[in-house]
Formats: sequence, structure tokens, C-alpha cells
Amino acid sequence: MRPYRIAAIPADGIGPEVIAAGLEVLDALASRGGGFSLEVTQFDWGSARYRRLGALMPEDGLAQLRGMDAIYFGAVGAPDIPDHVTLWGLRLPICQGFDQYANVRPTRILPGVTSPLAGLTPGDLDWVIVRENSEGEYAGNGGRTHRGLPEEVATEVAIFTRAGVARIMRFAFALAQSRPRQHLTVVTKSNAQRFGMVLWDEIAAAVASEFPDVTWDKELVDAMTTRMVRRPRSIDTVVATNLHADILSDLAAALAGSLGIAPTGNIDPERRFPSMFEPIHGSAFDITGKGIANPVASFWSAAMMLEHLGEKAAARVLMTAVEQVTASGIRTPDLGGRATTREVTRAVVDALAGANLPP
Repeated sequence: MRPYRIAAIPADGIGPEVIAAGLEVLDALASRGGGFSLEVTQFDWGSARYRRLGALMPEDGLAQLRGMDAIYFGAVGAPDIPDHVTLWGLRLPICQGFDQYANVRPTRILPGVTSPLAGLTPGDLDWVIVRENSEGEYAGNGGRTHRGLPEEVATEVAIFTRAGVARIMRFAFALAQSRPRQHLTVVTKSNAQRFGMVLWDEIAAAVASEFPDVTWDKELVDAMTTRMVRRPRSIDTVVATNLHADILSDLAAALAGSLGIAPTGNIDPERRFPSMFEPIHGSAFDITGKGIANPVASFWSAAMMLEHLGEKAAARVLMTAVEQVTASGIRTPDLGGRATTREVTRAVVDALAGANLPP
């Protein structure tokens, strides 16, 4: 039995609901002989802590997380606190502090789920978007001067380093190499951003020579949105900057049916620090407490976490159970169904009960 130490940070909005559902499913998988066990430590970090103490996480938060094998994260954000305060107060300090420079967002149409794109079926859309997660437009470099005066200036400086771009390119090319189609699309905007994005293009071309078996093309980010809608079958693996991939991956989730099914992994490929896994749907305060939040994204994120920990067979079993449930028509309202969070969770647990688990 392989034990893993997991930090659970449910945080805000529907985060506690979907993380509780994910932990229940993981416990069911482990107790059924999944070949692993989890030692989960809960952290009450988030907006409620900010209101009490003035900080979303303690000053030694990273030190508390450092010894964990992985982090299972819910969502951060609250209507009464500015978004930049919550994001820079919890999620980004973890991503940047642990150098989780590869944000990986798989997208595919699950069985039983209908895409808003007419005629698309499961198998027609099967993408992985790799987001540079440590610098670019979200580097946090900039400032404001002459506050409150007519000449007030705000700068937001995108940072592109040769080391940072090269490592995300190598990660993306290697990921594309591992997939059946072995194709990568490099997203850019070098026609207008003539310094950082030109460096991005140059490094992409140089790294491509290290992966002769991977075909690749280049697409401007605005054209990429059109291609995702009009030619989704032409896409396999994608790499883009922090901002561009953030936007494109939300579009990808919508095209696959709902933000409620979309997972992500914030990965430290060198495994110096724990990686963090989370649904991308946000805190969704409009449905918080209603019991209708879609837990599928948290289940898929849990499967990504298991795969990262080396439990690939268990991850496959979990995703098979999720797909059986979506195919059966048990779906939450965001997918056109009437099921509750609890009913979807119970259905996945029941599917795992009948699964053939790895030794």
C-alpha cells in the first residue's frame, strides 16, 4: 500500500462542496483496493480567513505545504473581496512559490455530454492545453504611480525569459510526443508583441528541432479562437502563454460542454515541490450552497493527481467510472441534467464499487 500526504485546500464558494466530493470518491477508490492510501490534511485558507485575520494563508503557508506529495485545491474568490486580492493572496503564491511552471489542462467531450458545436461527438475534441504558469503576463511585474491624480500610470509588464520559455516548450513538445497524434500548436501574438512573443517563437523553433517526430504549427491567439470553433479536429496539444492559455482553456471547456467538467494540474515537472490539482470553474458563488455544483472537474483533477503520483491504473479506473456516470445521463444542471452534486458523487462511488481495480 502506497501512502500519500495530500493537502486539501477547499477555500471558497463551491470549492468545499466539490473538494469534499472528490475526497469521498478518492477514499472509495482507495478503500476498494486501489493500491494506495491518502493521508489528507485540511487547510482552512481562503476568503473567510482573510476576513478574520487579513490574510488568505499564513506567512509560513508554503513551509506547511512543502512536505506534501500533492495539493488538492478548490477555488478562491469572493464577491466582497477584490479578485486580485484573493488570487494573489492564495493560489498564485503557491504556484509561483513552488515553481509549478506547467499548467496542464486536458479537454475532451465526455460520453453523454453534448458540445455546443453542432456535430461534435466524443473523440472529435481531445486536446491538452499547456499554459506557461510562472511568468508571461501574470509575472506580477509592474506598478502604479501618481495614484488618484489625472496623470496616474499603471504598468503591467509581461516577462519572458529564455529559460522560462525553453522549459515550457520542452515540456509541451514532450507531452505532444507522448500522445498518439504527436502534434503541437504553438500559440503566439508576435505580429503585435514584437519582443517577448518573438522570443517565444524563436525558442519554439529551436526546441522543435529536438523533437523531430513531433509535427508542429504556429497560430496567432486570435486566429486560434476561430480554429478551436471551426476546426476543432485539427488540434491536439497546444502551448500558450500564461494569459493566452488562461483564456483559451476556458473556451475549450465551454466547447467540451461546461466549465464544470474541466480539470487542471499546476505541475512542477522536476518534482522539487508538491504539484497542485484543481477544477478551473472558480468559486461560482451564484450556485454556492445549492447542492448543484458539478463535481466532475474535481474528480478529473483527482485523477490527474493520481497519475502524477504514479498511480496511473487507479487514475484510469476513476476516469472510467466518471465516464460511465456521464454516459448514463446522471448530470448536473450545467450539463443539461437535474442531478445534484451528491447524486453524481454517489453514482461515481457506486461505479467504483463494481470496477475491476488494479492490484
